[in-house]
Amino acid sequence: MDRMIYIAMTGAAHMAERQATIAHNLANASTTGYRADISAFRAAYVNGAGLTTRAFVVDSTAGADLTPGPIQETGRNLDVAVAGDGWIAVQMEDGSEAYTRDGSLQVDASGLLQTHDGRNVLGDGGPITLPQDTQAVIGRDGTVSAVPNGNQPNTVSTVGRIKLVNPEPAQLTKGSDGLFHLAGGEPAEADAGVSLVTGALEGSNVNVVSAMVDMIESARQYEMNMSLLQNADQNERAAAQTLLINS
Repeated sequence: MDRMIYIAMTGAAHMAERQATIAHNLANASTTGYRADISAFRAAYVNGAGLTTRAFVVDSTAGADLTPGPIQETGRNLDVAVAGDGWIAVQMEDGSEAYTRDGSLQVDASGLLQTHDGRNVLGDGGPITLPQDTQAVIGRDGTVSAVPNGNQPNTVSTVGRIKLVNPEPAQLTKGSDGLFHLAGGEPAEADAGVSLVTGALEGSNVNVVSAMVDMIESARQYEMNMSLLQNADQNERAAAQTLLINS
């Protein structure tokens, strides 16, 4: 009896967590460059004295879905999308590197090239800074050029090159902020094979229809586990009454 309780109880708890993950994905269905979270489950034995006759469900998080999202043209000169595999390197508050597919960039008041949420975009030698009274032009290879305001494009000067990387997917871990990091914490090597699509942004890779189907399925599985708990309670009550009658 208690074996069913173990499985149903932990199954219901993790189904509730899965619903939260799906809801988080749906909330980011329109977030630029977002990668959907994936949840998986497996059975594990309860360790302890005696035989391993008790099992429960554990959440075995598979990570994130790295499938590219759709690329949409914006025409904005500071919007870039990674073509195919690859990532844009950004600087964390502690100075470490993180990686994103969100290419909605901006230039702050001091001339630093940043993501829309204020993280510095890294170049080959650190953050990229543009001179005052210039506008940025980004090339397919990540080269950032500064064009003086009001002048012709033939007066451009190169100020840096966005660091584009392409580590193995197995080496990447997703943080709670949606950014990716190398599992070992070391910075990834720049990859000259990664290119950008300028004047465009990559959308989220969340499939809304599939996510809604998963949400309904998770809700039904949660209800099924709760029904098993109720059945276990009823069976235990019936067994207790039978013992009282026979005693």
